[in-house]
Amino acid sequence: MNRIDFSPYRRTMVGFDRLFDMIENQGRANTGDKYPPFNIERLGEDAYRITLAVAGFRPADIDITAQANLLIVKGNKPDDSSEGEYLHVGIAQRGFERRFELADYVRVDNADMADGLLVINLVREVPEAMRPKKIAVGGNTLTVVDDKSDKDSAAA
Repeated sequence: MNRIDFSPYRRTMVGFDRLFDMIENQGRANTGDKYPPFNIERLGEDAYRITLAVAGFRPADIDITAQANLLIVKGNKPDDSSEGEYLHVGIAQRGFERRFELADYVRVDNADMADGLLVINLVREVPEAMRPKKIAVGGNTLTVVDDKSDKDSAAA
């Protein structure tokens, strides 16, 4: 396994400790469990979608928990004793737990399940106070100029 040395970046980038720790821990924590398979899509600048293949699960068997910067999806299969004898079992009958690290200000918008696919839509909503603003320097006072006005004038 190749280990990436982030120390040059840690010296010059302030406040990114959590990001570097996540990258380093991801390599260690990767257990190789690929069940259930999933896709992550970017739908727009601030919209994402996670799709998990959960064939055989009902909506009542799925538990989705969103915490601070963490999305946990669990599937618990009830013990479904059938009368027949299986000659081959190719459909997974086990439960699962998938964890997704979320960036700051990313929240779950909704979740839906159809045709064996669990679709979780995510949206990033940066608070107005955290959005970039331009600061105009004029004399002894600073005036805050909203960044949106520059984009509007550039588009015109």
